[in-house]
Amino acid sequence: MKDLFTTGEAAEICRVSQQTIIRCFDSGRLEGFRVPGSRFRRIPRQSLVRFMRENDIPLDNIESGKKRVLIVDDDAEIVELIADVLARDGRFEIHTASSGYDAGIATQRFRPDLILLDYMLPDVNGNVVCQTIRKNPEFENIRIIIISGVVKQDEIDHLLKSGAEGFIKKPFNISELIDKIADLLQIK
Repeated sequence: MKDLFTTGEAAEICRVSQQTIIRCFDSGRLEGFRVPGSRFRRIPRQSLVRFMRENDIPLDNIESGKKRVLIVDDDAEIVELIADVLARDGRFEIHTASSGYDAGIATQRFRPDLILLDYMLPDVNGNVVCQTIRKNPEFENIRIIIISGVVKQDEIDHLLKSGAEGFIKKPFNISELIDKIADLLQIK
């Protein structure tokens, strides 16, 4: 997945002329930067997506149409199970991480629509990950579902207040998990 676009690439994605993209860039309507020492412009993916949404430009040329799901769990078997089921479903693009640190990097690069987050990671707990994501306005549309087997009701309530939209207790029913994901992402 490409993270940086030229004005020509952005024009092709948006189905407009390169001059239109340049004018929007120069007027500040489309955020980006100039390559140091040249007059070339570069547009980060998130800026282009924001611009397309603000101007009702369909995102089908920049996105696969699949919803991006980041699975964060240190249990390799659970990650493999969920990733396999979601990949076979066909509506999802999958990325995985096994620690809070890896989840942070993956969130920045992969830009998931939803994160399935294990509450007890080796380096951090789910509250910290939720709060960190919610503090960043770039990630305001990311949905978070916490998955855990060792959480009490007051901890679940605290997680939901920290920014998670859902909670699923381990062991879980895989079809219920997929239904919850589809519901939060508003897909059929």
